[in-house]
Amino acid sequence: MYFSFIIPVYNRPEEIDELLESMSYLQYNEPFEVVIVEDGSTLASDQVIANYNDTLAISYYVKKNTGPGDSRNYGMQKARGEYFLILDSDVILPSNYLLEVASFLKKEYVSCFGGPDDAHADFTALQKAINYSMTSYLTTGGIRGKKKVVDKFQPRSFNMGLSKEAFLASQGFGNIHPGEDPDLTIRLWKLGYHTAFIPEAKVFHKRRISWKKFFQQVKKFGLVRPILTKWHPETSKITYWFPSVFILCSIVALVLLLFGVQFPVYVLLLYIIGIFIEATLKNNSVRIGSLAIIAVGIQFYGYGTGFLQSYFKIHLLHKNPETTFPKLFFRKK
Repeated sequence: MYFSFIIPVYNRPEEIDELLESMSYLQYNEPFEVVIVEDGSTLASDQVIANYNDTLAISYYVKKNTGPGDSRNYGMQKARGEYFLILDSDVILPSNYLLEVASFLKKEYVSCFGGPDDAHADFTALQKAINYSMTSYLTTGGIRGKKKVVDKFQPRSFNMGLSKEAFLASQGFGNIHPGEDPDLTIRLWKLGYHTAFIPEAKVFHKRRISWKKFFQQVKKFGLVRPILTKWHPETSKITYWFPSVFILCSIVALVLLLFGVQFPVYVLLLYIIGIFIEATLKNNSVRIGSLAIIAVGIQFYGYGTGFLQSYFKIHLLHKNPETTFPKLFFRKK
């Protein structure tokens, strides 16, 4: 099986450098290629990529900015492989990544898979706190990288595999972003393809982010989810409401406290303490435990308010998603 890595990049030459360096240490004896698509960047990666031309089989393409989904499609159209490994530019690969993927697919071939993300030991405290908020059972139910908590795994494009056959049948990613990866997965299911989770195919996800960028990211996640359930109503789940309900219940708890009702606030504090303890123990750091409380608060508030805003406009007012939230959609130029 010939693998092609597909990596869109936008103004991130430093990230590509770290990713390609990690690829140069992959423990895999068979040939593979790396397809990098520069998506309208003003900070080009060509000089960085040139440093790896002698160690990796790299194809480098430059195009106008049309978003990560379209750039992945562009890369897959150019790639020579029969199986595409789709990565974000802000990940680092463990040396055993390709071995684990190849071993799994030889035993249990699927046309689409996903793997977990984790925080590298060298990541900053902020990155580790955000990683906790995105992956913990107490926040997301562990659905990002926990096989046993979901019935059908929805791969995410920071660490995703897709066969050439499935790509051609589905025509790849759509123009929504974020949300292009679950949309593709659901369309693959409707076409009869299966997905799987490979727990050993882990990547280290840097999440190049600040508090402001993290809020913007999770707000978009919240805006996108009602659009996806509008397109694919059979995928709607009550768990998608959890951040919104949490925010509303927190407000109610604070209001009740003004009237002397203390129990709801105690429940809220107990949950916050649980976040602090788990994040501290997982990372062996009180500082990360403290930052995790902030990260979870931002995540719930951003996603929850975005979800309510989008649900009201898309499901109740029946507005058109692309005209209502144009910033969530890329158009080819």
